[in-house]
Amino acid sequence: MTEDEKPTAAERTNIPIRRIGYVVMALFCAMLLNVNWLQALRAEELNNHRWNTMRLQDAFNQARGPIMVGQEAIAVSEDTSEDENADWEYQRTYPQGDLYAHIVGYYSPAGQSTGIEFYENTLLSGEDQRLAVSRFLDTISGEEEQGAQVELTLDPDAQQAAYDAFRQVNPNANGAAVAIEPDTGRILASVSVPSFDPNQILSEPETYTELNENDNQPLLNRAFNEVYPPGSTFKIVTAAAALENGYSIDEPLSGMGPQAAPRPEGGADLPNAFTGACGDGSPSIALSIEISCNTSFANLALDLGADAMTEQAEAFGFNGEQLELPMPAAVSSYPDTMEGSPIGQNQVFDSGIGQGLVQATPLQMAMVAAGVANDGRVMRPYLVDRVVAPDLTTQIEANSPELLSEAMSPDTANAITDAMVQVTQGANGSGPGGAVPGYEVAGKTGTAENAGPTHNWFISFAPADDPQIAVAVVVENGGGSGGSLAAPVAAQIMEAVLE
Repeated sequence: MTEDEKPTAAERTNIPIRRIGYVVMALFCAMLLNVNWLQALRAEELNNHRWNTMRLQDAFNQARGPIMVGQEAIAVSEDTSEDENADWEYQRTYPQGDLYAHIVGYYSPAGQSTGIEFYENTLLSGEDQRLAVSRFLDTISGEEEQGAQVELTLDPDAQQAAYDAFRQVNPNANGAAVAIEPDTGRILASVSVPSFDPNQILSEPETYTELNENDNQPLLNRAFNEVYPPGSTFKIVTAAAALENGYSIDEPLSGMGPQAAPRPEGGADLPNAFTGACGDGSPSIALSIEISCNTSFANLALDLGADAMTEQAEAFGFNGEQLELPMPAAVSSYPDTMEGSPIGQNQVFDSGIGQGLVQATPLQMAMVAAGVANDGRVMRPYLVDRVVAPDLTTQIEANSPELLSEAMSPDTANAITDAMVQVTQGANGSGPGGAVPGYEVAGKTGTAENAGPTHNWFISFAPADDPQIAVAVVVENGGGSGGSLAAPVAAQIMEAVLE
């Protein structure tokens, strides 16, 4: 390089300055891109974020839409603008307290929300784009903006009956009940006990911590989000698998119903819940349902095999998609593998009576009962009936019945129905406590073993010849039988709807 080509001192000084300039320009461009990204692409997400305090202030300074059950509001926005001590213009209140707590949830100024309050939030708050016209009309007319009205499928009489029945069985009982309209999937009742009062969570901040730390888990929605071994209520699934694979409801199961049945891979023999064999030791499927024979159903599952049992369980909804009610429900499971290998013969044997690896929510077992009631057709369950704009005349959203699966043929469903009627009405039926005077009730008891005292189950539907309601009840660690503890709860729920 010649002397003329060498950079001058000024040029050498400018090199790092130019580099710094490039870096500053790059940072400035990145900042512009980020600002545009936040404003254009993430604006709605950030606006709806639960820690957006300006949004929360807006939310509690306008009327949030009500949540309705029948003609009564179970969540309302109370005008507190005249209260000098109020922090907001509106306070969310829950007139029925703990009756609907696990369904309606709560919506708090702290940004927490659960249940319908959370899953239908944009409609209740009025932020949903489908309410844009309503908001515009409110603006030009000077009317205060309001949220939409969410109407649920619940039957207030069934809900109250379920809650009261649990208190009568045992005021300290843990458990759940779910009722479904078989031919539509409408959820008529959903109770989880113990419950809680959402009003206390809003008014007393320490209440949430106390509830969350309570060993009885009152915040847990047992109806949708807890799974249990279904015990003998699962025998309905086993019976359906047998009838769909060539068995007859009245065919004697030769030698399958002894007093105790040996497990195929060793271990303690499986006894019946009562002393003696089932009938003469070769009971029919119909008699096995009526008296709740353990040994015949365990042997029947073993004879059918894991594949047939899995296929039938999945036809009812086990191992399936997570249902959105709109809140998500836990998936019930009939595992056909364990640690990557096919389940053993002992597991298939135990699954025939709803033990072993089988786990089900009360919602799932209500779907099993509803599927039998509806000629084998399992409908998708749902909680929101419709949503209407604040003017109460414009319908924003409406749910309609949707088929989830064809679990069995109508002939199979009818045969199982006849056998289930004998559970409540037969001379040797295991569930007379589930009967409702004046109606034929099809039912099935269940007593499920677990680490503690037994869980007590009952599933049923009525009237048997024209089903209007299907129910599942579980009393957690009740220690008794499904026929004595859970069946009376189911009977009271059904009676509330049928009467």
